[in-house]
Amino acid sequence: MQKISKNLNKYVSKGVTISPVVPSSGEKVTVNYDGLLSKCGASDILVRVGLGDNWEHQYDYRMKKTETGHQANIPLPVTQHKTINMCFKDSANNWDNNSGSNYVFEITQ
Repeated sequence: MQKISKNLNKYVSKGVTISPVVPSSGEKVTVNYDGLLSKCGASDILVRVGLGDNWEHQYDYRMKKTETGHQANIPLPVTQHKTINMCFKDSANNWDNNSGSNYVFEITQ
């Protein structure tokens, strides 16, 4: 339970959450973003997603504007990787990559 709580609260203060909190390989993940780019008024935001330490299966997903920021539904491929990595980009090519650390969430098998 401690691992889930840690993952849940890891990036909330930076405006980044996912649901389910600890997704499983092959599951669909909802990404919610109300971070730096959103707070600065960006209306068109992409989330870049990759798996594992080397960002394998990297892909950009357009986020939908919501009342509370931006949201995207991401299909996770069936994978043996233990993490999903994310960063965000606006239409002016400004990035929110968590100060170079990216947003990294655990995946269960």
